[in-house]
Amino acid sequence: MLEDVSLRLTERRIGIVGANGSGKSTLARMVNGLVRPTAGRVLVDDLDVARHGRDVRRRVGFVFTDPDNQIVMPTVREDVAFTLRRHRLPADEVTARVDEALASFGLADLADRPAHRLSGGQKQLLALAAVLVARPAVLVADEPTTLLDARNARIVGEHLAALPQQLVMVTHHLDALAGFDRVLVVDAGRIVADDVPAVALDAYREVVA
Repeated sequence: MLEDVSLRLTERRIGIVGANGSGKSTLARMVNGLVRPTAGRVLVDDLDVARHGRDVRRRVGFVFTDPDNQIVMPTVREDVAFTLRRHRLPADEVTARVDEALASFGLADLADRPAHRLSGGQKQLLALAAVLVARPAVLVADEPTTLLDARNARIVGEHLAALPQQLVMVTHHLDALAGFDRVLVVDAGRIVADDVPAVALDAYREVVA
């Protein structure tokens, strides 16, 4: 549960850190309406997430810690294409967008592979491709590298860093936040630090110590 949180998130790269159970994932999930506030409001482009959840989720994509929670279709190509079903686009545009997304994340050669048989790193890249094919303005990533080994965590981190979208990322990997514009530190449901990475992460280390 979050308490007395009032934020305006305008920076391009925003990190969220905190101990397990601190409320950081709750905060992230409120950005696209996966969690609704019991008091107060969360607005995305002046849209209230509690009242306009569908419109908000068109603007805000979400990537979970475990990509298996997002993969729903048998093959890699089908999984990315599934995201666009509700957009009612012409078939040729769907094909073009899917091909572009697969190429962007190095998955073109795996397009016809069974999605659930990919490696952990490939699955997380697939989850990213399947979200970003819809071209959201904002991406929220909830610990997207936690289940990955160092090499795959680096690859996924590099893809995230290169995105044109605004990125809000929850992570325990503090090194991944070095180039971010702003870091929020959550402790016991409150924002206890909000600053540039170097300052905020020093505060976080004090909290967890």
